[in-house]
Amino acid sequence: MNKKTTIYILLACAIVGGGYVLINAKKDKKEAGKPNPKQEMPIAAQAIIAKSSVADRSINLSGSIDAEEQVEIRSEVNGRITKIFFLEGQRVKQGEPLIKIDDIELQAQLKQIQTTNQLNAENERRAKLLLQKGAISQEEFDIASAALKTSLAQIQLIQAQIFKTTIRAPFSGTIGLRNISVGAIVSSNTLITNLVKDNLVKITFAVPEKYSNIIRVNTTIEFSVANDPTILNASIYAIEPQVSLNTRTLTVRARASNEQGKLKVGSFVNVIVPVEVENNAIAIPTEAIVPIQDGKKVFVMQHGLAKEVKVETGARTDKDIVILSGISAGDTVLTTGVLSLKDGSKVKVSLAN
Repeated sequence: MNKKTTIYILLACAIVGGGYVLINAKKDKKEAGKPNPKQEMPIAAQAIIAKSSVADRSINLSGSIDAEEQVEIRSEVNGRITKIFFLEGQRVKQGEPLIKIDDIELQAQLKQIQTTNQLNAENERRAKLLLQKGAISQEEFDIASAALKTSLAQIQLIQAQIFKTTIRAPFSGTIGLRNISVGAIVSSNTLITNLVKDNLVKITFAVPEKYSNIIRVNTTIEFSVANDPTILNASIYAIEPQVSLNTRTLTVRARASNEQGKLKVGSFVNVIVPVEVENNAIAIPTEAIVPIQDGKKVFVMQHGLAKEVKVETGARTDKDIVILSGISAGDTVLTTGVLSLKDGSKVKVSLAN
């Protein structure tokens, strides 16, 4: 190959290479002008504008319903049951007889000592007359008088035992299930039935230690029972004087009316206790809150981007939650799609009504 041919070949290669570079450069320029399908698209989300308002701060707690009064009916004397005056589940009044225990032996003993007492009374009367006449000594009169007093005391003792053979309701309430039948022998260890005073009930619940200094007697609380959305009221009447060392809570009791008997003793209740009024509260929808390892966060929009903000929360309801710190009035708080958002994500926001 001569020198001239070599020059032509090199020249042709240069022309082809230059053309290739020029074509690729135009192609890159053209593609650069097109939108990138992989480029991040804004995430559609709803938002609200945070506003200051006056809100009642409260805490939700779990509690239970206790009877105003509750007692196990037992016999103070041993004996055989001769009559049962109540029906299971019946409402009874204070002093109404419930059980009668056989008192035949006690009645016989009473008649015997009453006879003795009559004799002692006559002896004491005669001794008094003889003492006045100087026929007997003071000591002899004292012996007759002591015998009368002893027989009177024995009568009172037997009468008290007879009184105990009729078991009466110590207060008005509802009788439970009975555990005995007529003819059964009972003692103080025998549980006859239960009596519950339930026209008033106690709501017992535990308040966290940090709220212990602001719980007050006569404060009205709200509560509801399972499967019933009805909100009922109760008034705090007693507060335990010390915080539990095991749970770091303070036990509190409120009293509520139960004239219709709908509240069942032993039931669990959800208690709402007001603890403070917040004058500049910021309440946002609960769905805006994102739990994190060391607390909670929300996303606010700044310059078209989602910004992650850690917040401190207060009282909450079914729909809203009070924000104590982290956001201010006027911030745009994202309320939907927050679980898929990241700090710095592009968002397209529509304000919720």
